[in-house]
Amino acid sequence: MSVQFQAPDDVTIDPRIEQLVTDVIGRVADKWTMLLLEVLEQGGTLRFTELGRAVDGISQKMLTQTLRQMERDGLVSRTVHPVVPPKVEYRLTDLGLSLSAAFCGVWNWAATHLDRIEAARAAFDARG
Repeated sequence: MSVQFQAPDDVTIDPRIEQLVTDVIGRVADKWTMLLLEVLEQGGTLRFTELGRAVDGISQKMLTQTLRQMERDGLVSRTVHPVVPPKVEYRLTDLGLSLSAAFCGVWNWAATHLDRIEAARAAFDARG
């Protein structure tokens, strides 16, 4: 499914920005990215195994894939320490921290409207 932003007729949107917004929304809408953003924002620099333990239910394969994509997008930095066994650490970049801060608003919105949403859900379910 592809969603495209419709700008007013008098506004020109750079197609690169439109594509980036689409990509970023798709990425952060993925629950693993959102959870890793939160864990890294709170925990600072963490090892791969620490991240795996902190994100309940994530498989090693999905953790690897998500971290690689986040690194590709410039959201996390990966540091490999030349020791045996290998020590790999991840931390949010300034870009990742700014995205985490932007999505902090979603948490605030959820906290503010939790009771109203639960009431709406209960009313909807009762009609069913």
